[in-house]
Amino acid sequence: MEVAETKCSSDYGKPPWIFKGSALYQLHLVKSETARAFIPKEFRLVEAFGYTLGGFFLASYEDSPAGFFDELVVIAGTVWNPPTSCAWAAKVLVNSGDACDHGRKIERCWSLFTRKVGLPSQVARFSKKITAVPRQGKSKFSGFLDKIGLGTASSSTEDCMDVLVTETNGPSTIDICNINLTTLVPGVKFDKWKGPAIKMSLPSFSGRTEYNPNLLKYSCNIECRVRAVRAAKVSGPSLSSKHDTEESLSEHDRRNLSISVMLSKPLLALELSCLKMQVEAPVVVSHHSTSR
Repeated sequence: MEVAETKCSSDYGKPPWIFKGSALYQLHLVKSETARAFIPKEFRLVEAFGYTLGGFFLASYEDSPAGFFDELVVIAGTVWNPPTSCAWAAKVLVNSGDACDHGRKIERCWSLFTRKVGLPSQVARFSKKITAVPRQGKSKFSGFLDKIGLGTASSSTEDCMDVLVTETNGPSTIDICNINLTTLVPGVKFDKWKGPAIKMSLPSFSGRTEYNPNLLKYSCNIECRVRAVRAAKVSGPSLSSKHDTEESLSEHDRRNLSISVMLSKPLLALELSCLKMQVEAPVVVSHHSTSR
């Protein structure tokens, strides 16, 4: 992989940028044809039987260069980047104008050139509602944990949180999806054990957007406590095929395909608590080195 190093800073300050909070990382089986619509042709998709590995990353940051904000990263699929693989973000939704500008275009380099991060970021509204619902039936093992004080509360109900994500563009708004969570509910402790402490790196590609034609690569180094949890239930609007102009056709289809990723079949859900994410500055990737 050949890259050209960039040294950039912005209102975010000098990289690497640190984000702290909690997140749900949910992996889905995504149809290859859906993922391929977002991914440059020179990339080889990691796929089997017509599916690739995508999903979403839903985070709530309590401390970041942009302050407190929420983020939804829709992951279209996974592409080969020997000797490993990288995720490709189809859409990034944030409820912070600063975070949106930083993600897609506002990067000022020390050399006085303008450098764009290249993420498909968009400002959105995250409407959250917590409700109590009947608790699902317990197994004998969970009953034993309750008796020794390690299980969940004995109440017949549990708190769930609905997160309605609405994309905003000036006065117009479009509902993208509703995510129903039984984890990451503020003030609710589901289990006393939050899982082991781990460190991992999530390499990702970006770019090829209207804000940046270059192909970029960046890495997110994560420290957190992680545990497997019940998958969030995602619902979305009906996907129509009516378009007025060629320009709206492209944007309309990209939005619908992003919703299709969110509505695809979940495989695994991971709760990331005590999250500290360090994001490195992106680097430009040489065109001929991506498919090897």
